[in-house]
Amino acid sequence: MSIAKVCVALGSLLLVACTKVGLGVANLPNAFSDTETTKDIAYGTESWQKLDIYVPPHSSGQSLPVVVFFYGGSWKDGSKDMYPFMGEALASKGYIAVIADYSKYPQVKFPTFVEDGAKAVAWTYRHIADYQGDPERLFIAGHSAGAHIGAMITADKQYLQAEGLTPSIIKAFAGLSGPYDFVPYEEDYMDMFGPPENYPNMQVTTFIDGKEPPMLLLWGADDTIVGKSNMDKLIAKIHAEQGMVESKIYDGVGHADMVSSLVWFLKSKAPILEDVDAFFRRHNSSA
Repeated sequence: MSIAKVCVALGSLLLVACTKVGLGVANLPNAFSDTETTKDIAYGTESWQKLDIYVPPHSSGQSLPVVVFFYGGSWKDGSKDMYPFMGEALASKGYIAVIADYSKYPQVKFPTFVEDGAKAVAWTYRHIADYQGDPERLFIAGHSAGAHIGAMITADKQYLQAEGLTPSIIKAFAGLSGPYDFVPYEEDYMDMFGPPENYPNMQVTTFIDGKEPPMLLLWGADDTIVGKSNMDKLIAKIHAEQGMVESKIYDGVGHADMVSSLVWFLKSKAPILEDVDAFFRRHNSSA
C-alpha cells in the first residue's frame, strides 16, 4: 500500500470516529517531539478544571505569544487528552498552546462551560509568564462548540469581568466552524441552553458592539453540522457595529476536517493553520 493510501486510511480513522487508534496516530509526534509539555495544571478547584501547556522547543529565554484553544464536542464530549496534535501544530508556528478541559452537559448547562473557559483564559493570562508566555500577546481559538465558547468569552464582557479581567486582554480570536448564532430545536440543546427567553444570552451576536477583539471566522463548505448562517450572521453584526472581522471558506472541507487538517499527516487538507497564524501575526503586538 502506498504512503498516500496509508495516510487516507489513517485520516478516515480520525474523521469517522475519534477512535483510540486514530487519535493515537494523530498524536504520535508528541511522544517523540522536543515540545515541552506540561499536563493537568489546575486552573480552578473543580476536578475537570485542568489544562495542558505546550511550549515550542528551543525557545529558552524567549517570551512567546500564547493561544488558548477550546476543542469541540457539542458541549457534551471531548477531552484535552485528545488534542496533543493541536498543541504540536500551534507550537510548530512558535506559539505556546494552552488546551483546557471544561464542564459538559448534562452535568452542567449553559453558561457553566463558558465560565470554565473564562477561568482558563484568566489563569493563562496571570500565570503563562512562568512558562515563557507573553500575557500581552494572548489569542483565543476554538473549533465547533469550542469556537462558541471562545467567541462568547471574546464578545460577552461578563465572563472575564467575573475573573477580574476584560476581553481587552485578548489580542484576537479565531473560530473554526463555530455555532455562533442559532436557535436550539433538539431536546437536549433546548434543555442545555433554555428556556427560550435565555437563547439570546448564548448567541454571540447579542454581545457584539464593535469593541471586541478582532475575529477570524473560518468554515468548510462541506460542513453539514454547523450551518454557514452562523458565520454570516456574526460577520454581519460585526460589520454593522464597525468591528474587525475576517473570514474564509474552504471548498471540499467538512466539519471534522476543520480540526483534523492540523494533524501531521493531513496538513494538505486545507491551509487552516497557516491562515490562523497569519491572522494572529497581524495582531501580534504587545503594545
